[in-house]
Amino acid sequence: MKKLLFLILFFFNQELSAQDMTVIKLPNEIFRNVKKETDTSTWKWKRGGIVGANIAQGSLSNWAAGGDDFSMSINTYVNYYILHRAYNYTWDNSFDFNFGFVQASSIGSRKNDDRIDLLSKFGYRIDSSNKWYASGLLNFRSQLFDGYNYSGGTSNFSSTLLSPAYFIASIGMDYKPSPKFSIFLSPLTSRWVIIAKKSLSDQGAYGVPAGKHVIKEIGFFSTLNYNNTIAKNVNYRGRLDLFSNYLNNPSNIDVYFTNAFSFKINKMLSATYNLDLIYDDDIKIFGPSKNAPRLQVKSIIGLGFLIRLAPVKL
Repeated sequence: MKKLLFLILFFFNQELSAQDMTVIKLPNEIFRNVKKETDTSTWKWKRGGIVGANIAQGSLSNWAAGGDDFSMSINTYVNYYILHRAYNYTWDNSFDFNFGFVQASSIGSRKNDDRIDLLSKFGYRIDSSNKWYASGLLNFRSQLFDGYNYSGGTSNFSSTLLSPAYFIASIGMDYKPSPKFSIFLSPLTSRWVIIAKKSLSDQGAYGVPAGKHVIKEIGFFSTLNYNNTIAKNVNYRGRLDLFSNYLNNPSNIDVYFTNAFSFKINKMLSATYNLDLIYDDDIKIFGPSKNAPRLQVKSIIGLGFLIRLAPVKL
């Protein structure tokens, strides 16, 4: 866990700033000076993002060493954000969508990526340094298409839209030392785990009791976000979510860690590397007896097209 936190904090550059407040007697002058101190931004709304697709294809003909006669993989991703700044308020909204599949003559079609993630965070500034905000956060995470576990030549249905789905409602403090980095801490968070599909609900999948479709958890939640150009033509975007359930083994912390590196080759072409790490103590489908949790790892390297949606300030 310390290594995961260190990877994010390593890139963190803290900037110190201070402001002096002037006390004015006249009400009109008070209003004018408060506005000048707090409304320092030059924009109210800002939107932007990236859209990309990676494609790989291979074919063999009379190849003595063997292999698939045909294989192809496609991975697409969308990241879009809308930000709002006004006086003492901030409102950050983001949408992430990833989908990918592999087609091979020996195994047919299989998806290798599927994620939809929406996050909204509203904050009210509580200090003169413009770094601390009393905030509320909403987050929804799920997928769109059916997923299967492949083992021993068989496929077992394991997930679909809203099965599972995770919804978080949280209030806490948001620390924003720079536009590149933020830490949200909440000692009071509600998390709902949803299993809409009856066949998965009957199995008691994803920690939801068998026969039920929703379980509510209360606990501590923290999310760290970092987005920065760490070298020439290299951008890194990372997010680390930590959740501890007060009512069930609070020492077992659920981890959701996404990392996205993009390497710009030219205006349209880029290479990407995505690494996702998930640990959920309630997902006990691993090990020899298929009843133990494990660290889930997904790694995808690709070469393809990347379109950066230029930030628009309104």
